[in-house]
Amino acid sequence: MAIKLGKLGVWAFIDEMSAKEAADFASQLEAWGYSALWIPEAVGRDPFSIISYMAGATEKLVFATGIANIYARDPMSMNALRRTVGEIAPGRFIMGLGVSHAPLVKDIRGHDYRKPVTTMRNYIEGMDSALYMAEEAPEPTPILLGALRQNMLKLSAEKGSGAHPYFVPPEHTAWARGILGADALLCPEQMLLMEPNPDKARQIARAHMSTYTSLDNYRNNLKQFGFEDTDFENSGSDKLVDAIVAWGEKSALVDRIQAHWSAGANHVCIQALQDESQRGPDIAALEALAPAHNPDLAG
Repeated sequence: MAIKLGKLGVWAFIDEMSAKEAADFASQLEAWGYSALWIPEAVGRDPFSIISYMAGATEKLVFATGIANIYARDPMSMNALRRTVGEIAPGRFIMGLGVSHAPLVKDIRGHDYRKPVTTMRNYIEGMDSALYMAEEAPEPTPILLGALRQNMLKLSAEKGSGAHPYFVPPEHTAWARGILGADALLCPEQMLLMEPNPDKARQIARAHMSTYTSLDNYRNNLKQFGFEDTDFENSGSDKLVDAIVAWGEKSALVDRIQAHWSAGANHVCIQALQDESQRGPDIAALEALAPAHNPDLAG
């Protein structure tokens, strides 16, 4: 893979920002030494358009979709986006793909939600065989899959360049590395909250976790690591909250990032949470954790 992906990036919702604010945010992350910005696709902006815009405002920051929904486009369209954005930002774009979740696919998009691994395999094969008659980037854009469980992780190494697990603890990272093998990229997302008060931290964390704790894909994955149905009630038990969201002083957040690296992650993308009354990422936390200010987080 030609892309030089460093060890620490940022995962952020940017739909609350204007396009100009998003570009300024990306520029600031680049100045702070983060190596990548990961943005999701849900019910907001088209991620590929805004990535192309932000790439023009930065010099070396890598951009990644975390995760683009395969039900939003047919394989030919997705292949064209992969190649187009790869040409616009050569060596600076990673295409993260995922099957999303049944409620989002069925209830919001109006599609049938099919067997995840088979559907993803067929989709990537459709991209590989799609006709594309335009300029090509010097190197192909890598594809990472939003993989959680064994079969999708295996497919990530077989058909892609690796995996981007979301809503996972370091124990999952160690387990996923064993499945992926040594060569595939493993880029987990990690929620962080710079709040030392346990009650307040868990209250804020639960507000962010409430959507995810209701989704079967995340629940079934985490049950492999000792969590039970009761852990998902009321947006998460203390045990689940503490496993998913690293909270506390800066040192505790650094320890969690390093735990993923020690478990086999190539790259960790941090999602800096704040009180839901404040939209968007916690800029102060991102500045405090910036690799430019923390040599132990650089690289």
